[in-house]
Amino acid sequence: MKNTRGVVTGSVAIVFTAVFFLIPFAFILLTASKTRTESALLQFSWPDNFVLFQNLKEAFLARDYLMIIAFINSVILTVASVILLVVLSAMVAYIWQRRAGKAGTLIDAMVLIGLMVPPAVVPTISVLQTLHLFKTMPGLIFIEVAYGLPFCILLFRAFLSTIPRELDEAAMIDGAGPLQTFFRVIFPVMRSVVVTVVILQVVFIYNDFQNPLYFLPGNTAPTIQTTLLNFQSQFLTQYHLLFATILLVTIPPLIMFIFFNRKIVEGMASGSVKG
Repeated sequence: MKNTRGVVTGSVAIVFTAVFFLIPFAFILLTASKTRTESALLQFSWPDNFVLFQNLKEAFLARDYLMIIAFINSVILTVASVILLVVLSAMVAYIWQRRAGKAGTLIDAMVLIGLMVPPAVVPTISVLQTLHLFKTMPGLIFIEVAYGLPFCILLFRAFLSTIPRELDEAAMIDGAGPLQTFFRVIFPVMRSVVVTVVILQVVFIYNDFQNPLYFLPGNTAPTIQTTLLNFQSQFLTQYHLLFATILLVTIPPLIMFIFFNRKIVEGMASGSVKG
């Protein structure tokens, strides 16, 4: 009886979740397939004329291939930020988990503050201006890394607690230094949690709209998310191109999540039980 109830509850939850995600995606797809006049009605209906590919082509050609430029910028931003996040958060988590004491207490406080305190936009802009990094891609990369570090550090620390210290001691006996021990012995063992961090941060940074809007304004180096503003204004909105761009923006992270969903769950659960 309990098994039947669990199966029914799980099936209802799966159906509800599928409907919750599929209906908005279907609305985006249908609106992106309509003409400019029909899409302005914002109705959940089948298009009279299916012009999806024409809208996608027009979205690509708009503003002198601005979308392609924005996609390249987003890829640069995502790849650089994720590499820095993985390396820095793994090293901090390693020190935090292996060496207790004052350093561990300080890192603990900094990580908790980073998770609890909301980001302050105006002071951050002031700091970036002082460092001459405001409205630059390196400045935005540093922002993404700083905002993502606390969560990534916690994931790595939870996983590191399952790795026995005997690996460190064996490497030291063999003559390996601290950096060699970390990169040649410990870091390869953390492959599952590294994959989890990479996937989660790629999806988050690629889809980030707020930080590029605040810290990289203008059209000097647009990202894929800020290009959505090009088809929307106070008096006129090109909904067919707006939703076509949203569709193009949504597909890459959606594909990544579908193919690597199991890896995300494994990485999140790998450090939940200490071996």
